Amino acid sequence: MKKLLNISALLLAQVFMASTTFSATLGNEAPNFTLKSNSSKNLRLSEQRGDVVLINFWASWCGPCRQEMPELEAIYQKYQSLGFTIFGVNVDKDRPAADQILNAGNLSFPILFDTENTISELYQVDAMPTTLIVDRSGTVRFIHRGYKPGYEDEYVKQIKTLLME
Repeated sequence: MKKLLNISALLLAQVFMASTTFSATLGNEAPNFTLKSNSSKNLRLSEQRGDVVLINFWASWCGPCRQEMPELEAIYQKYQSLGFTIFGVNVDKDRPAADQILNAGNLSFPILFDTENTISELYQVDAMPTTLIVDRSGTVRFIHRGYKPGYEDEYVKQIKTLLME
């Protein structure tokens, strides 16, 4: 009986740890991940510690995602030299569909490919696009779901705040 209770306690602890450690919620550490990028390198979120990171989950079939991309590129160009980067995380299962969008645009920030959707599930992405802004210490500070023109102004305010911290 005692052994059964110990096993139950251990399982309960694992469930609790999984629910608190591996979800992207405001004020918590952003779950680490490694994904292959459009430059064929594996990029790891934890290697960006010390920088402000905007993580943008997007899909080729998402009109607002495509509309937002040039705005994200402008933000990246303006703030990358100040300790800021963007990880554009594509969630298409079909990589050529994403490549078609990327070939049509002129993006210089890293695009990562989550073809199995493991990272988008880890981050509880429930809308396209979903954008998170992570501070220099790796904490999720802002989460945005969806996109409408003008949202980028809010991103810039939040990025500036985090860059000044």
